[in-house]
Amino acid sequence: MLPSQSYVNISFFQPPAFLMIGIPGLEAIHGWISIPFSAMYTVALTGNCLILLTVMRTPSLHQPMYYFLSMLALTDVGLTLSTLPTTLAVLWFDYRLIGFSACLVQMFFLHSFSVVESSVLLAMSFDRFVAISNPLRYAAILTNNVIFRIGLAIVARATLSLFPVPFLLKRLNFCPNKILLSHSFCFHPDVMRRACADITINILYGLYVVVSTAGIDSLLIVLSYTLILSTVLGLASPRERIQALNTCVSHILAVFVFFIPVIGVSMIHRFGRHLPPIVHALVAYLYLVVPPVLNPIIYSVKSKPIREAMLKMLRRKSQS
Repeated sequence: MLPSQSYVNISFFQPPAFLMIGIPGLEAIHGWISIPFSAMYTVALTGNCLILLTVMRTPSLHQPMYYFLSMLALTDVGLTLSTLPTTLAVLWFDYRLIGFSACLVQMFFLHSFSVVESSVLLAMSFDRFVAISNPLRYAAILTNNVIFRIGLAIVARATLSLFPVPFLLKRLNFCPNKILLSHSFCFHPDVMRRACADITINILYGLYVVVSTAGIDSLLIVLSYTLILSTVLGLASPRERIQALNTCVSHILAVFVFFIPVIGVSMIHRFGRHLPPIVHALVAYLYLVVPPVLNPIIYSVKSKPIREAMLKMLRRKSQS
């Protein structure tokens, strides 16, 4: 049990821990709810690790498109592992405590992987643009060295964008009677609203991070596909147009799977405070759990080279 009344008269207070919550109003059936959550986490980790192994062990997939897909899979593994321990602890064991510092660490990694995912999707749209608009120079433009630098830039961007966030929260005075979070993980908009101090700087910086990452990335992805569509419409043969667009279907689906929940979460936290807590919880889970589950399914179903290489690798494993 966390102390609360004894801290009322202290001028500066940071809680030793926060209390997390699973799905508000459905606490009585958390055991049953844990079954689909466990299944989704298993699918996310298995599917993304399988894609990583497939690309790594199949020389024919050592191409820019599949390197970027590996980055996406690795990011999804990180995003899944960021929320899995606390979510399953709440649902399985009703263990709801998370230390203040541990909460800030989880929040940093959770949002960092989210920014990385947005950046990787942007890089993949650039990859599709180069492949369709300049196929003869595709391999010369996207060399291994260039892809490695893009990967480093993506990680640096996420780290630098999110690095100030925990420190901006540590300076705040928190309310002793507001230690109950709205999720089974530490989410920046949720944590900062537990403070009893002015959070204007935190709100503005959070908005800056969203706009400068997911906001800009989504606009550049739209621009990439506008240029891709312009190039495709210039192709003489309808068959060539369909073939060119087919190479983009998996990426387009991955973009929708990621950005639609991002927009939903942002809108609800800005304008939907009057909505029931269960809506906030479900939209947050949709944002953090669903993309890592669906991405490997999308790419294994829609990408024939990935599907065939995956099946071949699994057959070799079963025979050995």
